[in-house]
Amino acid sequence: MILGMFILFAFLILGEAISYLLQLPVHGAAIGMLLITFWLMIRGSVSDELATASQQLISSLVLFVVPGVVGVFFLGEQFTGEWLNLGLALGVGTLLSVLTSLLLVKFGRLEQSQDD
Repeated sequence: MILGMFILFAFLILGEAISYLLQLPVHGAAIGMLLITFWLMIRGSVSDELATASQQLISSLVLFVVPGVVGVFFLGEQFTGEWLNLGLALGVGTLLSVLTSLLLVKFGRLEQSQDD
């Protein structure tokens, strides 16, 4: 699991470095996620260490998400007149996320059945 965490943090740091050095308006964590996605696509598989580390982080995901969601309640007056935009962004983002997950699972199963 230590190697898996090292890989995750290495891509996080690489993404942050690219964002900082190129002065990109994108958060380094997002760049790191894209980089690790491309790396895994090229590699063609996920190591057991990386899978274990990722599963541990996913099981703790609620600890990372809840503080940001709670913070929105204290900024309510700043969203005056923006609720429609916020709702649309959340709705479209959720729809795209679910659709992407569905396609990944579908193509993953197709690929598995072709390998058998």
